Amino acid sequence: MNKGKIPMDGGQNLGQNPFGALDGLSLPAGTKPPEALAKPEAQPAKNRGRVEVLRMTAGRGGKTVTVARAFVGIGLPEKEQLAKKMQKACGSGGTVKDGQIEIQGDQRETVMRVLTEAGFRPVLAGG
Repeated sequence: MNKGKIPMDGGQNLGQNPFGALDGLSLPAGTKPPEALAKPEAQPAKNRGRVEVLRMTAGRGGKTVTVARAFVGIGLPEKEQLAKKMQKACGSGGTVKDGQIEIQGDQRETVMRVLTEAGFRPVLAGG
């Protein structure tokens, strides 16, 4: 059995505006929302040191990884946080091993951009 077409024309207009009565109450104008306060972003130090960025395949079954090494004055938790940012920016996996950040694939340009944003001075090293 066919139920027939369901009308899709929008139907009738509402007979009454639910907020129409508020116009006649002469309420005071609402306060304007405060403008977005410009929060000063925590900017990292401009020069946090030189970091070497390499492309390596040795010992990885022919798979390419991008390695960031030679960090000075940065602890393991900050390296892990930086590795997480790199993984997200590159769209690939990675890890922190032996004080170095390894990102899967040839992602040198993206890794260099993330390091620059973090205040480091990345340098392409190796072949």
